[in-house]
Amino acid sequence: MDIVYIRELEVRTIIGIYDWEREQQQIVSMDLEMASNIASAAATDSIEQALDYKAVAKRIIRFVEGSEFFLVETLAERIAEIVLTEFSVPWLRLRLGKPGAVTGSRDVGVVIERGKRP
Repeated sequence: MDIVYIRELEVRTIIGIYDWEREQQQIVSMDLEMASNIASAAATDSIEQALDYKAVAKRIIRFVEGSEFFLVETLAERIAEIVLTEFSVPWLRLRLGKPGAVTGSRDVGVVIERGKRP
């Protein structure tokens, strides 16, 4: 299985359960690993044969910026659904964090895996 990845993608959004979190955008940080067979893209040197990570990132950014979820768990699930369905990715691992959400920690969040490993 080959992996196409995006590391440390940061997006501003409304996320959280507290009143103050509903009033101001916060940064969420993501790492995304997506299963993809890169052999065709490598053989043809053609973006049409590749999983276009820029298109994936732009779609995630657009979605996250427009979202207003209470839980990182919900946001993570919705991002996974988009990537799996819109980009025909069979499997992904997503780390979604809220930097600085807990005093004394650098980051808190969730890591999910969805789909079937090829």
